[in-house]
Amino acid sequence: MTEMSVLVIDDEPLARRRILRLLAKYPWVGRVDEAANVAQAVAIVAARPPDIMLLDIQMPGGDGFDILAAVAEAPPAVVFVTAFDHHALRAFENNAVDYVTKPIEPGRFHLAIERARAAAGARLQSDRIAELQETLHALKQALGRENRKNGEFWVRTHGEYLRIPADDIIRFQADRDYVRLHIADGDYLYQESLASLERRLDPARFLRIHRSTIVQRSAIERIKQMPFASLVAVLTDGTEVRVGRTYTAAIRSALSA
Repeated sequence: MTEMSVLVIDDEPLARRRILRLLAKYPWVGRVDEAANVAQAVAIVAARPPDIMLLDIQMPGGDGFDILAAVAEAPPAVVFVTAFDHHALRAFENNAVDYVTKPIEPGRFHLAIERARAAAGARLQSDRIAELQETLHALKQALGRENRKNGEFWVRTHGEYLRIPADDIIRFQADRDYVRLHIADGDYLYQESLASLERRLDPARFLRIHRSTIVQRSAIERIKQMPFASLVAVLTDGTEVRVGRTYTAAIRSALSA
């Protein structure tokens, strides 16, 4: 059995640990490297080119596109690990390069990693380069639409997908590795971390006021001064959210502006 090397690239340690646990089940997986940002990934690719790359798209210090550019001359088999909603994924889901959405389902991961294994062993180098260029173009278009849009969020509930307009969202609350969207008449789990979500939200519309909370600016009804110079934001649904001390100065500045 021929062993293959894998590079796992994700800025969230928990996400990397989950992928490593899944990879441990495959006897053909040999060396596994990890990278938490673009610089680490590019350095590893230069020193030890992987056969397969599991790549998150959005991360600090750049994005997955920078890493793809670094392997353009000798691309590995790439599996994208992404929080894109299913509508954005339609832009490139028919390409040969596979993807896995977060949260990762073991069955879907198995299909993707086995496809990557077959692709790494069978495709001609010229085919991989052409495929990578096509997928890169499709992904950039999809990501551009997501970043320009941010006007709606799709959540899964009762076996179907529900569209929630961004204007309806009162606050985003961290819920373990994901985010809970709160609207006037309920809340829904959204499959993306708060840190990742913050990087692509429009700061003119959304404001982080606590390490676990992002609020819609227009949903802030008033700010209460509390003892010891602390602040509490009162939202349109009556919720009171404490402003984290590290965000107090920024909140005062943002609201005064």
